[in-house]
Amino acid sequence: MLKVGITGGIGVGKTIVTRMFAILSVPVYDADTRAKWVMHHNQALRQELEQAYGPDTFTSEGELNRPYLASVVFNDPQRLEQLNALVHPHVRDDFEAWVMAQKNAPYVLKEAALMYESEAWKQMDEIIAVYAPMEVRLKRLLQRDTHRTEADIRSIIAKQLSEEEKMRRAEHIIYNDDARLLIPQVLKLHKQFLGRKPKV
Repeated sequence: MLKVGITGGIGVGKTIVTRMFAILSVPVYDADTRAKWVMHHNQALRQELEQAYGPDTFTSEGELNRPYLASVVFNDPQRLEQLNALVHPHVRDDFEAWVMAQKNAPYVLKEAALMYESEAWKQMDEIIAVYAPMEVRLKRLLQRDTHRTEADIRSIIAKQLSEEEKMRRAEHIIYNDDARLLIPQVLKLHKQFLGRKPKV
């Protein structure tokens, strides 16, 4: 089965693009959502997280204490790298198990913001990078995330792999820049993927 990754920085519009593929009956794996699920449900990972970040990592009800964890890692690159190193291997395993369940699909899609940083690209046959210029991303994010300032958003973007590097490394680019129509770009790639064979 062909495995296609889709990535892009915050505000480029990965979600709307993956929804279009989902409408075409393509199974979509959302790495961010599944990572949260794995952090809640994988007992080995829960123990690793508690050992790394202390008993406050989970609430008294057993829920992941996301505000606490975010406060610990967000401004500490080494702690953030440690978190990713703990979580990403379990997400990779979860993805492989999910792929095995998609027996009748001609191809599957994995959406991940950290496709290259997590090395998830190594599981993929091809990668799509979704691109939008900075001014468009800022406008979208200021409308969507009303609790964030422009400085907050720029700080988040600065911590991510540059869009230029993502575009350079991807096999396909979808331009979500409010100037080009999305649907024809998605349909063109969908047609291509239906005829593709996975790498051996």
